[in-house]
Amino acid sequence: LEEIAPRPVRDTGNILKQGYLEKRSREHSFFGSEWQKRWCVLNRRTFYYYASEKSKQPKGNFSIEDYSARLAFHLRKDSRRRCCFELICPGKRTYEFTAPSPAEAEDWVDQIQFLLKDLSSLTIPCDEEDEEELYNDVDSSDSVNTASHNTTLNQDEPNVEMEDDDIYEVLPGRPPKPE
Repeated sequence: LEEIAPRPVRDTGNILKQGYLEKRSREHSFFGSEWQKRWCVLNRRTFYYYASEKSKQPKGNFSIEDYSARLAFHLRKDSRRRCCFELICPGKRTYEFTAPSPAEAEDWVDQIQFLLKDLSSLTIPCDEEDEEELYNDVDSSDSVNTASHNTTLNQDEPNVEMEDDDIYEVLPGRPPKPE
């Protein structure tokens, strides 16, 4: 299992979706609940789950690449069965969740499928640093990137005096324009 370095909720990059979900525990004991309420955060490549919204460290996380998301009404027999969805990847753990409402479950599935389609359409290999630029249009609330670009554009640079006021380039074989 490739383990992604744990990060506090606020440091997970561009957050595409977040909210409370019930996550089915892998090994529930006789005394513990099968479903535990977790604060879940989806960013571009990783699904994080925390004990609560205020938690600093995730209880767990996994890369969503190669996963697929689908509604899964078979996970529960109670009135919340239409709120269930699962994330499946061959050869990896299946993650099962219950959303607060059927509409919310559909939204989680739609967001994850959209993100997976976006990830699979990337044909140009890129470094981790280049990813910031590829997804700037996905989440316009990411003011960190735009702010850093603005500050670099607006920095005062020393004025370079031009020797000649003519801004036009003189092409070879053509006489310069008269002033």
